[in-house]
Amino acid sequence: MAAPKKSRGPAGGQGRPGRSLALILIAMVALTGGMFLADQPTPRLGIDLAGGTSITLEAKSEPGQESAINKTNMDTAVEIMNRRVNGLGVSEAEVQTQGDRNIIVNIPKGTNSAQAREQVGTTAKLYFRPVLTVAQGTPTPTPSASSSGKPSPSASGSDKGKASATPSASASTQGRAVTDGLKADTTPSPKASGSAAAAPSPSASAPSAADEAAAAKLQKQFAALDCSKKASRAKAALGAKPTAMVVACSSEGDAKYVLGPAEVSGTEVDNAKANFDQSRGMWIVNMEFSKKGSKQFQTITKKLSAQQPPQNQFAIVLDGDVVSAPQVNTTLSGSAEISGSFTQQSAEDLANVLSYGALPLSFKEQGATTVTAALGGEQLQAGLIAGAIGLFLVVIYLVAYYRGLALIALLSLLASGILTYTIMALLGPAIGFALNLPAVCGAIVAIGITADSFIVYFERIRDEIREGRTLRPAVERAWPRARRTILVSDFVSFLAAAVLFVVTVGKVQGFAFTLGLTTLLDVVVVFLFTKPVMTLMARTKFFSSGHPWSGLDPKRLGAKPPLRRSRRVNAPTDPKEA
Repeated sequence: MAAPKKSRGPAGGQGRPGRSLALILIAMVALTGGMFLADQPTPRLGIDLAGGTSITLEAKSEPGQESAINKTNMDTAVEIMNRRVNGLGVSEAEVQTQGDRNIIVNIPKGTNSAQAREQVGTTAKLYFRPVLTVAQGTPTPTPSASSSGKPSPSASGSDKGKASATPSASASTQGRAVTDGLKADTTPSPKASGSAAAAPSPSASAPSAADEAAAAKLQKQFAALDCSKKASRAKAALGAKPTAMVVACSSEGDAKYVLGPAEVSGTEVDNAKANFDQSRGMWIVNMEFSKKGSKQFQTITKKLSAQQPPQNQFAIVLDGDVVSAPQVNTTLSGSAEISGSFTQQSAEDLANVLSYGALPLSFKEQGATTVTAALGGEQLQAGLIAGAIGLFLVVIYLVAYYRGLALIALLSLLASGILTYTIMALLGPAIGFALNLPAVCGAIVAIGITADSFIVYFERIRDEIREGRTLRPAVERAWPRARRTILVSDFVSFLAAAVLFVVTVGKVQGFAFTLGLTTLLDVVVVFLFTKPVMTLMARTKFFSSGHPWSGLDPKRLGAKPPLRRSRRVNAPTDPKEA
């Protein structure tokens, strides 16, 4: 009597398919709902499908440093520009070299594309320079700056606590303050006494005739500088050496400065991040320096903190523009905090400049062209038509060869399509994923991988029926064998996609990413959808009876006589059982 019980084991081990189907249906509903809640009903499109801007930048060497334009520096510049545009959340931006001196930046159409273009074009080196003189941005009759120039909020601090910035009564909205993470009571800084700020001097000792001539020339440039004009701002610090004093404009053009030699290079900034300070209700920028930069920054801030305004300020200079000029009221070390009248956008912009602003070369924009989505759209349309034709032929083949089983195959493809589409739509705002033509190709290739998985399962079931088993035990006995084959096949496909993603750049990564994603989803669909649906279908009369249109007709498959029945005939007969 034990033998018959064992023979019913496979038929009874069918699990609970309803749970698996409920799980995957809940996942599909949740992903679809999240897609609409995130207001992202369609995947983001890359530049080849959505259009955008293509910018050509040409490397410029400093006088006497022509050898600086080399492959190492160009590759470094590409890496920094890539991080810069990605720091703005721009998806699918491409930065690559062209020839020996040019860099091509492709920015897809989107909400941040204009801002990305502006920051990518800002490609000069980043320096921290002490402020010697500050005045309003319009031309002045004298090189001195009155106290009505552009003041900044200030922060007072001590070694016992943390300083927080409090704007002085005359502070403009453009001012910024810097603290070092130490606590102290905050008081407004006094205004600069006198009617004018100190004029620049080349050295603290008695100046030589050459120094006096250089200072006079600098004062003349400062007086004539009109920062309200964009052309004047662009030429103000053009070609200036880090070791020289320069005149410069604020990025808004409302103030102009005389700046001392650069004390710290932007390459010494390890990290900068915009944060919202809940206790003070304001946006701040935290930055950290390298070991070398920390020592340099400590030295300069110790000197500046002993000065009177405006000579207690340091200017953050990028591409000759002063993007910020905070005051220093205490010695700063390896980390610093810049606070003041920031908005979220201005804080993030400054943090992005500090993090990714220092390039090994200067660049000049040679031109910018608008890329239309017409060509990519035509290619996508042609690809989708070809894919639809191929899918139609596959459906015809499935119906002709597998008949009723084709319904399960089509439902599996539909489930895989829903999961793929919703996840790609959600990955747009989540990680900046953008769908381009190679990514679409990866998704189309994945259809074949998914179809191959359930075909493997169907053939295992048909093999079991050919050996004489009924459908319900055949479904369960076929699953372990098919499962191993499916997992091995998908692992190889995923490994190939992972390797391709790591060793390639640009749009090819989109193909590899989509291929890897859909391969993982294939495993999910086969385990949680195809197998449970097949188990449920095996319980229906249409499939279990071997209907000619079910695709599981034993006669059509050439089934052998039942194995267990043949064994009983050949076995010796027990007189007691007879």
